[in-house]
Amino acid sequence: MKKILYTDFVGTDEIISKLLEEKEFKRAMTRSNLYKFWAKVAGTKFAEKSRPYSMLGGGVMVIACQNSIVAQELMLKKMQLLIKFKPYLESLKIYVKDLKFDAKKWEE
Repeated sequence: MKKILYTDFVGTDEIISKLLEEKEFKRAMTRSNLYKFWAKVAGTKFAEKSRPYSMLGGGVMVIACQNSIVAQELMLKKMQLLIKFKPYLESLKIYVKDLKFDAKKWEE
């Protein structure tokens, strides 16, 4: 029986390095890291009732809220939230100038 050598496999390190070179993948990873900080910024009370949903053009971050009451409370704290977000934004080199709170985006 003839022995078959499989030598043209691509290693995982090569696949990961190619992924990290792609602009869209880098952007997605950076946003994912930013979204992880939401609980620290919003606090435990609001972290359970809201979560980052998406980014819009011009540096607007959309936050999905459990209901309109949560959205309103967060709206009143918007400036405080942006100030708390600032160190995380600077470390990840992301520009966020505004937060938009939307109860319609919430999914259980």
